[in-house]
Amino acid sequence: MAFNFDQRIDRRHSDSLKWAKYGGRDVLPLWVADTDFRSPSCIIDALQQRVAHGIFGYGKTPSALIDTVVERMASRYQWQIEPDWVIILPGVVTALNLSVRAWTQPGESTIAPLPIYPPFRSAAALAGREQRYAPLRADADGRWVMDLAALTPQLQGNEKLLMLCNPQNPGGTVYRRDELQAQLAFARRHNLLVCSDEIHCDLLLDSGAQHIPFGSLSDDAAMRSITLISPSKTFNIAGLGASVAIIPDEALRQQFNKTRSGIVPSVDVLAIVAATAAWRYGQDWLDAQLDYLRANRDLLVNEVNQIPGLQMQSPAGTYLGWIDCRDLQVASPALFFEKQGLGFSPGRDFGDDNFVRCNFGCARDLLSEAIRRMKTAVASR
Repeated sequence: MAFNFDQRIDRRHSDSLKWAKYGGRDVLPLWVADTDFRSPSCIIDALQQRVAHGIFGYGKTPSALIDTVVERMASRYQWQIEPDWVIILPGVVTALNLSVRAWTQPGESTIAPLPIYPPFRSAAALAGREQRYAPLRADADGRWVMDLAALTPQLQGNEKLLMLCNPQNPGGTVYRRDELQAQLAFARRHNLLVCSDEIHCDLLLDSGAQHIPFGSLSDDAAMRSITLISPSKTFNIAGLGASVAIIPDEALRQQFNKTRSGIVPSVDVLAIVAATAAWRYGQDWLDAQLDYLRANRDLLVNEVNQIPGLQMQSPAGTYLGWIDCRDLQVASPALFFEKQGLGFSPGRDFGDDNFVRCNFGCARDLLSEAIRRMKTAVASR
């Protein structure tokens, strides 16, 4: 079946956060992580069928979605999980915040990579917890990996929760088994619980890349962790809000649910329908999208690395490019490019203002126009 990812759908006059940010200015929005691709017809058809029913009362426990998650973990990752381990939530960011509040106390600290997706940092700040950072370094292959050795001297003995991101946002690294085993060994050595955000796990761009859920590494990894997944980024349904937390340990699961109780609502019935349809019937569309994203990534990496002052490693996963602007020698790369009609995510939000993050989940002609503007901007300094 053919899918048209080149189609430009006008989102400027819709309710799109991404396209509304810059008002009427001529700025291409390449920031927040939603794509400009129409979701697959299996989702749209399922939603239309549910809407036609005409009644939207309280929904029961979504057993079909839970069964789909159990089957998916077994078939894709050879991880045998139990239905009772699965908690349905209205977003991964919600789960990040709940994890911090459920499993740390005032005076205890969290640990996260840096740079990192901004809600990792805000989850600790909003809960009044300290946060220590494991810097990301480029390895011999140019992959952004956690430097746990650089983190160790920072530790003060009150650390409780290690927050991981795989595939890594914003760096695009898909961690290998030995790297995940090193993260597990670190957690074991320092008696840490682990919150693993794996929302981009379906978006693997390198042919040799393999997603390995942290909780699947061993029984110990499972019993000290929460694994977070969602179809939202993969199928462009983030506005519907459905995600999954997998918590094998009963005591941790009970504490998580207790923290959630009375504050975080059940997931919208339409979001449940969309998530179930996406994971059950959306694979052909996903395969086609991945081919399109690989071509977009290759175009962006090749062109950026020919622009003086810019560098970009090729992300193995996600549809996000982490562009190094250190040699550009401007005070704020994001503001510099915005003035030239390019709306990137500022690196400062992730912990390093020398970078910008570029969302290449868009039609190729829009990406080509963005590249042209980048070249013009740099040349006109």
